[in-house]
Amino acid sequence: MNVCLRHAVSDDLPGILAIYNDAVLNTLAIWNEAPVDLANRQAWFEARRQQGYPILVAVDDTGVVGYASFGDWRPFEGFRLTVEHSVYIRQDQRGKGLAPRLMGELIERARACGKHVMVAAIESGNTASIRLHERLGFVVSGQMAQVGVKFGRWLDLTFMQLQLDAQPIPS
Repeated sequence: MNVCLRHAVSDDLPGILAIYNDAVLNTLAIWNEAPVDLANRQAWFEARRQQGYPILVAVDDTGVVGYASFGDWRPFEGFRLTVEHSVYIRQDQRGKGLAPRLMGELIERARACGKHVMVAAIESGNTASIRLHERLGFVVSGQMAQVGVKFGRWLDLTFMQLQLDAQPIPS
């Protein structure tokens, strides 16, 4: 099956919603416990669009099989050159190389819009995600024990970051 990467359009939102809710209900990738509705994903989509941030989708003849995006890391002016990303792959498509393809495109988009650092916040037991980020040049920049809870257990958080450029300190 041929997979194409492109910018998301509003018609992709049901596929994005299904992937998001599967991650909520069945994984530790999203630390929410209740699924969201289409209106939630529409608001997220519009917020990204208004900020000028990309939402990329991987699509095949079955629909959306993965997506990735980034947004502001923290809502303070001093963090304006840092973004936090997310990448999610449909359950039946994991392990097929889609995440590194989406991440590679996302990293290029962050560089193109002048971002300096991309941050990843990963549940510390998700070794596959940590390895993927290491292969893409991310380094561990911090670990926080028991800062989350889901499925009746404490969750640890690993922060990783990728320096996107060597720009001097902005004036």
